[in-house]
Amino acid sequence: MAATNGSKGLWDPSVNEHWKPPRPGTMRLACLFASILLFGAAGLLLFISLQDPTELAPQQVPGMKFSTRLRPPRHAFPPGSYQDGDLKAPTQRDTRGWPSLVPRAPNTQWDSHGTLVHGPLGPHPKARAPLRFQQRRRRLLIKKMPAAATTPAHNLTSTLAWPGPREPSSHWVHLQQRQQERKRLMREACAKIRASGSRRAITPRHVSRIFVEDRHRVLYCEVPKAGCSNWKRVLMVLAGLAASTGHIQHDTVHYSSALRRLDTFDRQGILHRLSTYTKMLFVREPFERLVSAFRDKFEHPNSYYHPVFGKAILARYRANASREALRSGSGVRFPEFVQYLLDVHRPVGMDIHWDHVSRLCSPCLIDYDFVGKFESMEDDANFFLSLIQAPQNLTFPRFKDRHSQEARTTAGITHQYFAQLSTLQRQRAYDFYYMDYLMFNYSKPFADLY
Repeated sequence: MAATNGSKGLWDPSVNEHWKPPRPGTMRLACLFASILLFGAAGLLLFISLQDPTELAPQQVPGMKFSTRLRPPRHAFPPGSYQDGDLKAPTQRDTRGWPSLVPRAPNTQWDSHGTLVHGPLGPHPKARAPLRFQQRRRRLLIKKMPAAATTPAHNLTSTLAWPGPREPSSHWVHLQQRQQERKRLMREACAKIRASGSRRAITPRHVSRIFVEDRHRVLYCEVPKAGCSNWKRVLMVLAGLAASTGHIQHDTVHYSSALRRLDTFDRQGILHRLSTYTKMLFVREPFERLVSAFRDKFEHPNSYYHPVFGKAILARYRANASREALRSGSGVRFPEFVQYLLDVHRPVGMDIHWDHVSRLCSPCLIDYDFVGKFESMEDDANFFLSLIQAPQNLTFPRFKDRHSQEARTTAGITHQYFAQLSTLQRQRAYDFYYMDYLMFNYSKPFADLY
């Protein structure tokens, strides 16, 4: 017991002379250190829980098989469920009930948002994980894309029949192999972008650029400045609306209601055609397509693009613009047009003539049977017409639809226009169209692009 000097409770230092009460400053430091450790552990757990699983997964290398979107087979569509409707084009409010447009394969489960939750092979690994695509990963994708010559192609079975009863020639075999290669590269690009599976359902917006020809069961997705005028002429002849493509005027092609769009049918009509018709699109080198659109819409009188787009572009991007230029909207220069295109706060909206093909036709959502290119138009177009057994006297027209006195936009002309831009502007324009370059296997148009 502690010794006392006649009174209780007095401390005798001789009992434990080495013990000292902790200082208040030391206790505060210990509490602060413990708090830091706890916050650090909590932050680490939060970071792991929010990490995108695709970032943690091992990267695919050339030679390995890419994961592709689960596509229900064509026979999964229930027979007798097609009802051809004549509804008006649905508005954006009508798209809430459209997830049922996605065909149901056996043993699949979808949630109310049209997300694949359980596929034929088991639960979907990214049923509700949205994929945020960053610019860093976008640039890495093109480096990781396997070379066409080194990566073995998938065994794709064409849905199209050979033209005629005889054996195909070597040229036709080459065209068929080229089709398989284009579709393979497009699917692999979609698989890398979307990681695995589809997160969206098909809505009327996704099919609003698709034209329908029922007699030969063809769906054509319109890509402006990639031969779309002549392709719509061909569809009119196939539908029996004209005797030849040369008799159809430009205004009839673009401003008449002779051809129906896919989004004007009801839900069952859309699904039936997507499941059974031959779906095709034609694309073009993105920079060439952009220059072609600029030359057509801004270097010639135009009662729509000058007052709507030209005025806004000149008012925003030209210093000390004249009153006449602001009044008419004419005289837009190519660098000013590119400034508008790359401006995230652009004064006027996007237009189909320079919008991305990946947005116009949704190739990662709609499984196109045929992918043609403007650069090989004659071969690809006539090959396609033979595959759908079109009349033998129908060939793809060669004439230039507008401004026939001018030369077509070529790679050389495109380089002349892009030479007016800075290196940074060219890089940003390439980034803007990166998805089209990647998906349709176009080479970088300038050596200094990365």
